Amino acid sequence: MASEDVVGKTSETAVSTIFNLAEEAKIASEGVKAPSHAFLSISKSLVAGGVAGGVSRSAVAPLERLKILLQVQNPHSIKYSGTIQGLKYIWRTEGFRGMFKGNGTNCARIIPNSAVKFFSYEEASKRILWLYRQQTGNEDAELTPLLRLGAGACAGIIAMSATYPMDLVRGRLTVQTEKSPQQYRGIAHALSTVLREEGPRALYKGWLPSVIGVIPYVGLNFAMYESLKDWLIKSRPFGLVEDSELSVMTKLACGAAAGTVGQTVAYPLDVIRRRMQMVGWKDAASVVTGDGKSKVSLEYTGMVDAFRKTVRLEGFGALYKGLVPNSVKVVPSIAIAFVTYEVVKDILGVEMRISD
Repeated sequence: MASEDVVGKTSETAVSTIFNLAEEAKIASEGVKAPSHAFLSISKSLVAGGVAGGVSRSAVAPLERLKILLQVQNPHSIKYSGTIQGLKYIWRTEGFRGMFKGNGTNCARIIPNSAVKFFSYEEASKRILWLYRQQTGNEDAELTPLLRLGAGACAGIIAMSATYPMDLVRGRLTVQTEKSPQQYRGIAHALSTVLREEGPRALYKGWLPSVIGVIPYVGLNFAMYESLKDWLIKSRPFGLVEDSELSVMTKLACGAAAGTVGQTVAYPLDVIRRRMQMVGWKDAASVVTGDGKSKVSLEYTGMVDAFRKTVRLEGFGALYKGLVPNSVKVVPSIAIAFVTYEVVKDILGVEMRISD
């Protein structure tokens, strides 16, 4: 597949791209901190962001798992018909542990993903702003929403490529049930099994729709969040802003709006990514249906073929399976992440604000 051919090059250059961006931004900046001080500041920021991501994802883990199960379930053997019914079914059949299945892998993925994403966004923003000021000749110019979208897209692509194997494993661990013929015992076992049975390229199945989906999702998140904050501070509508500082609730509203728009636009690509990740897993049909008897077609030749088969066999609405539980978790996830980040930031004395 074309996506598989470019995976190696993308993964190979992801890290070098980050450091190139960092170096260029450092040269363009007005002053440079001592290496040890800069490293400590960045490390503290990444720890705060990682803890916030882990806590927020754990809080909405049941909804995250239900979303994935809705995305990949067999249309001819429906077990999950909605958010409330789906959560009740998981609780009844798998208990408390079933609600959080795959969350350990998710948290393990979130920490490096958040680290790479936010670091990349900060450095890409600095470099893009420097280039923009050089081009316009205006040293006081600020990033436009479109430029922020570009910086967010770069950050999302790099982070997704760097941590994609963990995302694939998380999807499989989340989908499997007690009735699955083969059980992945954990992250390491799942990675080794996929490598042994399906080959290294299998770790990047569904990478192309993931990267394409990341562009509007992460890009819109950053662009809308920062643009909304700037607009509120400058226009001060309805008396929401005092002394050029947004309240916690106003920031949460900005984040919720940005997250909702971004995930709605990118959601169909997320569904296709999940389905492509199941390709090659010989027990995927049994896992998805839960009865070991019914079979579901999981053979796709690529992203376009996956889109075509999904819409033809299940209708356009199938591209938004699991959207409700995904939307329900957006607001509390952002709220918890924000509060946790602020607490950890204060404890560690973080100087640089990743989200701002």
